[in-house]
Order: sequence, then structure tokens, then C-alpha cells
Amino acid sequence: MEDTAIIDLFFERNEQAISETEQKYGKYCFTVANNILTNEQDSEECVNDTYAKAWDAIPPQKPNSLKLFLAKITRNLAFDKVKNESRKKRGGNNFAHALDEISEIIPSSERIEDELEAKELMRAVNTFLRNASPRSCNIFVCRYFYLYSIDKIGEKYGLSTQNVAKILSRTRIELKEYLIKEGYFI
Repeated sequence: MEDTAIIDLFFERNEQAISETEQKYGKYCFTVANNILTNEQDSEECVNDTYAKAWDAIPPQKPNSLKLFLAKITRNLAFDKVKNESRKKRGGNNFAHALDEISEIIPSSERIEDELEAKELMRAVNTFLRNASPRSCNIFVCRYFYLYSIDKIGEKYGLSTQNVAKILSRTRIELKEYLIKEGYFI
């Protein structure tokens, strides 16, 4: 079923919207969640919560891309779960490592005065990525949006983990230079 038809089902408050969403994007949402949570049971729970959030959000929202809309919901739910778990116990995971890598580049929320500035920052990052090489952009998105491990990215693109790490390091440096030029760092 096409995304527009699924979104129409949401607007009609037809519960078939959930089953069609699950059929079309269930595995995708599970992958997004599991890359962050690395636990099948938690990931399945997160995906089910994604459907409930989508049901509550559509309408009034009418996403341009249902796939990205669901990915964003799934990621946010998974991040919330990781935050809650990390409050209970401290430990290393792929999520923490990826955030450590990117934290030197993206200003903390304490330095961003309001939501508008945060959106402007995301626009700047997106502009940078659009101008980056396709390979660097894809690897960056895999690491910091989908939270793939460096090993998994290497497998996906046929690169050594060392090569992936170098590409990510170079891209982070270039992003930081770009953000400095754009005025996000002093």
C-alpha cells in the first residue's frame, strides 16, 4: 500500500492504518530501534510504541515521508529508553560511543538558547551533509542517525573499520570547521 493511502487511513481513524504501517515499515522500525537498544524485546516494544505515537500524531500532522516520520518517532522512543536505562546503570554501548564522538561538534542544549536555534543548527548540519561526498554523508548518517556500529558500516560499504573510522573522523572535523564558519562555535 502506498504511503499516501496509509496516511489517509490514519486520517480516517481506521485501525487498518496500524496493520498496514506494520506490514510496510515494521522491520525498518525494528532495525532503527535495535541499532540503538541492541535488545530484541526492547526494540519490539519500542516499535509498538511507535505505532501508538503515530496514531496520536496523525492527524493533525501529515508527514511528507511516512518512513522518515516513523524513524524519527522510533529513534526518539529508543533514545528515551536508553536515557532511562542509563540512569539506572552506567555502561558502554553503541549509543553512548556515537554520542561521545559527535558531542565535540554539536553544541550542548545548554548553549542553544531555544528550539529555533536548534532547528537552525540542524539545517546547517543538513546543508553540510548535502555538500559532503555521498559516501561520507551515507557513512555519517549510518553512524549518527541510525547508530550503526563502525563494524556494521564497514560491512555495508565494503570498507575496513579503520577506513570507516577515518572517514567519520574527517567528516566530524569538516563539520566542526563548517559550523565554526557558520557561527555556531566561538
